[in-house]
Amino acid sequence: MTSPSISTGHDVQHYIPVIGDIHAKSSLAYRATRGAVAVANAVQMGLAEAYIHGMELPDPVLRGCFNACMPIIFKHFPALLTPYEWVLKETDEIAAGSKDLMKIQYDLPQGMLNRMLGDGKLIYPKYSMGLWEKGATNLEQSQMHMIDDIIEKLGIQDGDNILDFGCGWGCVPNYILSRFPNCRFTGLNLSAEQCEYMRHKMKDPESYLSSGRFTLVEGDLNATHFDEKFDKILSVGVFCHIGNLTQSFRKLASFLKPGGKFFLHIITVRTPNNISSMFTHKYIFPHGRYWSFDSIPAHNKDLRTVQRWYLNGMNYSRTLTQWLENFDASYPEVKDLEYGMDFIKFRRIWRLYLIWFVANFASCDGETNGNAQYLMVHS
Repeated sequence: MTSPSISTGHDVQHYIPVIGDIHAKSSLAYRATRGAVAVANAVQMGLAEAYIHGMELPDPVLRGCFNACMPIIFKHFPALLTPYEWVLKETDEIAAGSKDLMKIQYDLPQGMLNRMLGDGKLIYPKYSMGLWEKGATNLEQSQMHMIDDIIEKLGIQDGDNILDFGCGWGCVPNYILSRFPNCRFTGLNLSAEQCEYMRHKMKDPESYLSSGRFTLVEGDLNATHFDEKFDKILSVGVFCHIGNLTQSFRKLASFLKPGGKFFLHIITVRTPNNISSMFTHKYIFPHGRYWSFDSIPAHNKDLRTVQRWYLNGMNYSRTLTQWLENFDASYPEVKDLEYGMDFIKFRRIWRLYLIWFVANFASCDGETNGNAQYLMVHS
């Protein structure tokens, strides 16, 4: 007589709400999970809105709450970090809500962003992780180490023709052009304010963007076409705002020469599902999501992943800590700029966001929420 089968942990999770992979739930457990998420969202937003509108919570209390709660949620209840069902799957559009994103995030007063992110002669504002684990002692050096890491992993060579999809303020092209005198760069960007910053640099003889080796294209990936193909394509941070990996990879593959390489750097989570939050969706990153670490290799159609890396979240936590310090220190210079709302409210929104994310990326010793890099080639 055969012994009765023993249910595996995965089988049990199929029937239990909230824990484990939300896609693996029974229909009843899935509905119960979404109900629990709705409750968690209401609590989260209620507290966030109260803080934004004046509730006094000292920074140590905020940090203590995040440091206590986030590791538990990441380890045991990651489904609570999926506030909307669109976070779990691809959207119909490559980038949903891009105009809202530009208004809320990337077209903010340049004076404020320069002071928060740093604005040096070589390292321009760069709104992505700095790499600290190689011995950087300040924010600018951490960003140099970050770009040096990209150069090595992508295998950039002098003479390469490179596309930077979502090039920000041109920091990565400027630094790489300074290292490689025969490289050419094209920057594709949708933000009017960031493009204006780069146009100013393209007229500055001290900037490598003025070398004649940099071309700026202001526009959307959907509507962009190039007459030439590129040896290398890179994208740093932008895919948190990309809702459809399949369509975007197809488009980028069409820009890439045979034998060319695509390097993708994104925020990621090593949880079963992609995550987001109602707070960041409303106030910071409309339609933003953090793709699960396994999501990119699962889309091997037009481009396939040949190598990937996980960068510990402590790198981003330390970067965010420095941004928060810079933001606080710049108060006298930035308080009278135009934010589209009262600066006191704006300051509360952004301090909550920065304090929250310092804790998020430090949770679980940085091993759950960090950054991912993928090296991809034509399939």
